[in-house]
Amino acid sequence: MSVVIPVYNPGKYIDPCIDSLLAQTLPAADFEVLFVNDGSTDDSPARLDKLAAEHPHFRVIHIPNSGWPGKPRNIGVAEAKGEYVQFVDQDDHMASDALRRLYEMGHRNGSDIVIGKVASNFRGVPHGVFKKNREKCDLSNAPLYDSLTPHKMFRTEFLRENGIAYPEGKRRLEDQLYMMQAYFPAKVVSILGSYTCYYYSKRDDGQNAGSAKIVPAGYYGNLREVLKVVVENTEPGEFRDRLLRRFYRVEMLGRLSEPSVVNYTPEFLDEMCDAIRPLAEEFMHDGVHDGLGALVRLRSTLLRADDRQGLVKIARFAKSVKGAARLEDFDWQPDGKAAITVTGRLVHGEDQEPLRLVRRDKRYFLHPDITEGLLPDGELLDVTDDMDSFKGEVSLRNRETAVEWPCAAEFTAKVEALGDDTYEVVLHGTGQVTSEGVKGRGRVSRGFWDIWVPLRGLGLVRKARLGADRAESVDTKCLPALLGSPARPVIPYFTDPHGNLTLDVAGRAKKMATYLADRPARRMPGSRPELRLDVFTGAKSGSKAVELVLTTADGNTMTAPSTLRPDQGRAHLGVPARLPDLPAGQAQLSVRLDGPKGPVLPLCEVPVGQGGRIQLDQSGLETVDPLLVRAVTVKRRRATLRRVLRSAGGPIVRRLPSSARKKVRRLAARL
Repeated sequence: MSVVIPVYNPGKYIDPCIDSLLAQTLPAADFEVLFVNDGSTDDSPARLDKLAAEHPHFRVIHIPNSGWPGKPRNIGVAEAKGEYVQFVDQDDHMASDALRRLYEMGHRNGSDIVIGKVASNFRGVPHGVFKKNREKCDLSNAPLYDSLTPHKMFRTEFLRENGIAYPEGKRRLEDQLYMMQAYFPAKVVSILGSYTCYYYSKRDDGQNAGSAKIVPAGYYGNLREVLKVVVENTEPGEFRDRLLRRFYRVEMLGRLSEPSVVNYTPEFLDEMCDAIRPLAEEFMHDGVHDGLGALVRLRSTLLRADDRQGLVKIARFAKSVKGAARLEDFDWQPDGKAAITVTGRLVHGEDQEPLRLVRRDKRYFLHPDITEGLLPDGELLDVTDDMDSFKGEVSLRNRETAVEWPCAAEFTAKVEALGDDTYEVVLHGTGQVTSEGVKGRGRVSRGFWDIWVPLRGLGLVRKARLGADRAESVDTKCLPALLGSPARPVIPYFTDPHGNLTLDVAGRAKKMATYLADRPARRMPGSRPELRLDVFTGAKSGSKAVELVLTTADGNTMTAPSTLRPDQGRAHLGVPARLPDLPAGQAQLSVRLDGPKGPVLPLCEVPVGQGGRIQLDQSGLETVDPLLVRAVTVKRRRATLRRVLRSAGGPIVRRLPSSARKKVRRLAARL
């Protein structure tokens, strides 16, 4: 494999890129890194030469400055020795296992293109492309047109045989042209959605590629080339319309929408409209227009009518539209997932008013207050056929790395009356949020994971944080949890001051002791001293080592190791029957749950008898409900019986005929 990186005066911003390539799990003998230095004037040429001298699989190619990444990428492809080429930008980086996973997926499928999941802390990411792994797909059956950046893996001979190359020199939308030229001849495209391969990182100097202000005439002249590729490779019909609609919605109407258009000067707005309208007239016929969401279709209508102030007016309105999500319920499930119930809606304005509809002759229309002055007198925007576009989703997003994972969720859209013959669409949803492995994705990384609810409707997408608006019962249900094996803490908490729901996974900053301070421990009756803590545990949760702390009346402390064990949905804390060196009297029993430097959680006062006997049964703690005690006891007896049967009967059972072994195992399972 060959990794091609155009380089021009990167300064410190190339460090994460280099570090990530040195950290790849793919053996160095199996890939090369080609830095194509585009006439840099800083110290990077000498630095890269030194790096190549130290690492034989790194190469540096120096060329005179061309002013744009196209020529360096073309040279990289021409010089590549690998079966595949992966493009990387100098200020981005890759996950350590990315090259290995991408290559294995491409190799087993004979892929022409392999797309790895991306994350970004500053630019939009087409999350829909990465919802699942796709071993084999193409432009006709997957939303590839939503991913038009070049940071992908391409089969080298595929690029060469099809003459796919970058236009060279300064220009815009060269990535989109390159990708559309590649997607059409690609017979097999693979998508790795279960592992985040590529990270776009925001530069603190604001000099990321694509950050420069566009020149409308040149920009849309370049877009014309992309649209011609679409037309030349498709027949008239739904498939062509779908592809063209993407460019109309994003590159054309998107530039005449919020938030940017409301800040345009009148002169720049005229430049934009003058450049866009000829393309719209040439390429965006009724089949493209009619498939747009309602508010985007209204923008198209205004563009066709050359109503430039109307475009600004609808943009101001749409800018005020937000997503609102209410957390109705939160409940940990035995499988370690949190079941949530959500109500979502689109609202607008400072007062967060519902997005109102009116009904006429069994059809729904956007409220006339919204479209007043934008349509001919008496005409309303019919949204009846757009009602099924209202959808909701749930996702987990890492606050620091910007990695985002979709969560299983189902939403139902209901039209609900507001009075005065007006209505709104309300989304009622249920979902499951988990920090543990899902569909081969593995456990999420340590960190703060925010819960987001993207809401869609009428051509708009608005993401809402979840938690600030919530039912009163939710707070008590958001128990800290020990999940997975080895067990790690997962603490649901509400941010200050906004009150949004976040999961602190694996002790990023929050302490279990803090979130258990107001949740009393209960005593398990019986001969084995133990406490039941209000810490949720799932069916697959492992045990966690902790430290008991006993403080005597004179202030001396003694520590003892202990374990949190999962049992019937909660963590049970073992307490030793005696500590010989503990003096008789009263002692404060506490536990340190968050590591050796973490805070202690006071549990109870316990009498200590002669010989350091800890009399937990006289601590005054409430005991666990008898029915629960019985369930715990029965479960433990069964576990003990299974261990005995495996230990004593295992050697005997292995000598039995196959049919007899199956009967014995069925009997053991019933026991």
